[in-house]
Amino acid sequence: MTPHSSAPYRLYHYWRSSSSWRVRFALEWKGILYEAVPVNLLNGESESPEHLKRNPAGFVPVLELPTDPKEYLTESLSIIRYLEESHPEAPSLFPKTPLARAKIWALAEVINSGTQPIQNIPVMAMLSSDPDVQMRWSRHFIQEGLSVYERLCSQTAGRYSFGDELSLADLCLMPQLYNAERFQVSWDSFPHISRIEKSCRTLSAYQKSHPDQFKPIDFKG
Repeated sequence: MTPHSSAPYRLYHYWRSSSSWRVRFALEWKGILYEAVPVNLLNGESESPEHLKRNPAGFVPVLELPTDPKEYLTESLSIIRYLEESHPEAPSLFPKTPLARAKIWALAEVINSGTQPIQNIPVMAMLSSDPDVQMRWSRHFIQEGLSVYERLCSQTAGRYSFGDELSLADLCLMPQLYNAERFQVSWDSFPHISRIEKSCRTLSAYQKSHPDQFKPIDFKG
């Protein structure tokens, strides 16, 4: 994305990070102007003193707020909730009733807490340096996570994970499906997930926030 000098928000992200994509998706869906600033997770940039001032954990995404002094938000779901509450005039990612919101949070956490973190770079590096071992590990937990998601969203899904409106749950699911492709996990046997994925692909916010739009020109792998 071309940086906008007048953008009120600055998003520090990594192009292939699931958590980063969730926030990019939310920003695009809600029509919030932002500047995307890449942080490389593979060359130590995320552990630099400059980035650690933004996030002591060294992770992405980090959202820099238009405040003086600067304020930084970390953790993708926390950032998305902030955007939802601070921009209520923009298209919502949450239904109105407490019960519906709770069900969406449950779906989101199946991915956010129970599936995606297990494939993070530090986790796989601690597991093994063997790419084949890492691949088997990731395939197993992605398959398990998507199986749970499919069963849970069978109670709520329409065009999207919760009825016919895009929600936080979909913003978590789409990046996980991108990872599923990377680790050669098929979701063809999950009819609800397959339908949701096809619906999301048609959205401009999905297309504009997709990792392919931010992939470094010189990236190989």
